[in-house]
Amino acid sequence: MQDGDLVGVQRTLAPVLRAKALDNRLTDPILGDSYAELAMRRLDPAYESRRFGTSQIGLSAVARAKAHDDWARGFLADHPDAVVLHLGCGLDARVYRVDPPATVDWYDLDYPSVIELRRQILPPREHYTLIDSSVTDLTWLERIPRGRPGLMIAEGLLPYLTETEIRRLLTSVVDAFPTGQIQVDTVSVGAWRMSKWDPVGRRYNALFRSGFDDPAALADWHPRLEYVDEAPMNDAPVLMSKAPVTVRRLYRLMNLIPGFTRSTRIVRFRF
Repeated sequence: MQDGDLVGVQRTLAPVLRAKALDNRLTDPILGDSYAELAMRRLDPAYESRRFGTSQIGLSAVARAKAHDDWARGFLADHPDAVVLHLGCGLDARVYRVDPPATVDWYDLDYPSVIELRRQILPPREHYTLIDSSVTDLTWLERIPRGRPGLMIAEGLLPYLTETEIRRLLTSVVDAFPTGQIQVDTVSVGAWRMSKWDPVGRRYNALFRSGFDDPAALADWHPRLEYVDEAPMNDAPVLMSKAPVTVRRLYRLMNLIPGFTRSTRIVRFRF
């Protein structure tokens, strides 16, 4: 199976994966994810020879991944018996980067075609389960063990869901566990509305379907859900210190545009 077998939002995994693969080539990488280079090479052996194939402009997505990784490591250090739900996992190698202890049960979920691709490209490991399902078909939650702390990670997923779908997902996860953490990223209302002009989204038929100017307000959807904090993305210190000089300059210029810096918000909740 190749990238061409994926459709719609599933195809957005390629640009993000390429950014992580290119990050791995930096002398001092942000993630240093060797699995990303392996997966990208298997997905598209000649990816760096294509137009913009070596552009590092996507490194903000790598900074986003690092923020999610760091939060996940912190939660698992405090809850070594947790159940992890990595939703819309794509070909991301988070379970290998975080490398949780054997006491953690980790579930990666994505569309069947994406999960089949993961099986071909990435190795199995113990206490690690793949679920081939749409995230909005919440019957997959019936397969998840209860009674333990839960960690839900949804990187680059929520903007492609409607507000109604996001609300059902978050409240269902909170109801499924006695305690836990939810890590998501959202886009602003302006970014959502402007996405119809995004050439990448139009190319992949994967436009945003929701946006929030105050994602902390999502905590109001459930009495047990509490907003904790946010992590930077487009102006993340790690991006500004480790990205190539030309990329840093570009992001500094774009961050001068009103609303750009917070057009994507990496948000953490607990319950």
